[in-house]
Amino acid sequence: MSGGPSGKKAEQGQQPSILVVDDDLRMRQLLGETLAGEGFAPQFCGDSREAANILAGQAVDIVITDLMMPHFDGIEILGKAKAANPDCMVILITGYGTIESAVEAIRKGAYDYIQKPFEPDALLLIVARAVEHVRLLRENRRLRRQVAGCRGEELIGTSRQMEELKDFIARIAPFDATVLIQGETGTGKELVARLIHDWSSRRQRNFLPINCGALPETLLESELFGHVQGAFTGAEQDRPGLFEAVDKGTLFLDEINATSPGFQVKLLRVLQEGTFFKVGGREPCRVDVRVVAASNTSLAEEVKVGHFRRDLLYRLNVVTVDIPPLRQHQEDIPLLAHYFLARYGAKYGKEAKTISKESLARLRGHSWPGNVRELQNVLERAVIVSDAPELLPEHLPPLDVDRGSYDGGEARLFSVAEMEKELIAKTLRNTGGHRGRTAEMLGISPASLWRKIKKYGLG
Repeated sequence: MSGGPSGKKAEQGQQPSILVVDDDLRMRQLLGETLAGEGFAPQFCGDSREAANILAGQAVDIVITDLMMPHFDGIEILGKAKAANPDCMVILITGYGTIESAVEAIRKGAYDYIQKPFEPDALLLIVARAVEHVRLLRENRRLRRQVAGCRGEELIGTSRQMEELKDFIARIAPFDATVLIQGETGTGKELVARLIHDWSSRRQRNFLPINCGALPETLLESELFGHVQGAFTGAEQDRPGLFEAVDKGTLFLDEINATSPGFQVKLLRVLQEGTFFKVGGREPCRVDVRVVAASNTSLAEEVKVGHFRRDLLYRLNVVTVDIPPLRQHQEDIPLLAHYFLARYGAKYGKEAKTISKESLARLRGHSWPGNVRELQNVLERAVIVSDAPELLPEHLPPLDVDRGSYDGGEARLFSVAEMEKELIAKTLRNTGGHRGRTAEMLGISPASLWRKIKKYGLG
């Protein structure tokens, strides 16, 4: 027997359970040798009634069954397997003249079929795909359980970068120091600011976010500090500002880099002395507010070019929190994707519960210049356009898979392995993940394609 796709590494963790049902002893022996040679340890039944009892008593991941048998035929075994475990992968072995019955079984939920006589490698390829499908279902269930444990406002991710970020926030939150959050657009700066507030002693007081870049200087100053009657046209009465409204709480100033030098002087006074003047006012007002500021550019660079005050930077960055871009912790993409899938599935009343491995491969291959916010928008769109229980590649918008776009703009050389990986990934996308057509287009055998997919982590 030629080297088929290996089942030994096909499943990380627990090996899927396999039940072989066939009344032909020689066929059971052949299947046993074929599967054992690839590291599988299936159960065997020569009597379909015994198989029915096994299926009633335990959840089996994969069933390989003959179609024509005494007592219960393969279609009936299919029904019993699905009744016991709706996610069970049932593979039918058919003889000559039973293809129509096999096709009917596919309509009833069978995973695949193979016709006698068959090459062992052909069966192994089907089993390997079934094992991968079981693995994907397990991973989807695990991610759904994790998502179910997430609160409404929480940093989603289990990567080293995200765990370190959450640990750092937990250490600094209890102290009243001013915090500067830095990160690219869409990384979740407001969410980090909310967590700092929620994990602090001010959690029972107000948290108020303000986007400094969305307001002109005069309006921003009036909004934050308030004004007195007659301060400007239309100021018919005294009006408190947001600093007063959030007294004893936390004020989040997003896009602080967009403020003018004049406003920066007034903000510096608040941070240094805890006092400010209302627009048009002459009496200082005192407040107790924790300020958390955020910037989507380097404030040190803004200082160098004269766009930001150095002394204000020193006051803001008592503690600095740097949020990593999504491309630096891509292992969190599956969990984030399932989180947004659950959120928007519930919001729009859609039945999508899982994400296909081809879709996840596309999501992980994208460079995400818009970070988590871009991923959120992509998943929301996908949920809206999908009416299936599984998100497929066709539900996703076109995605740029050029991972080299953040390498400083310089051309880089690719190894042969990198080029082969990219070629396989692109061909899989072009065929919608159909491995048979992909292998044909690449001019290699399905078994070779399977090995390469495992080698490059594309499955």
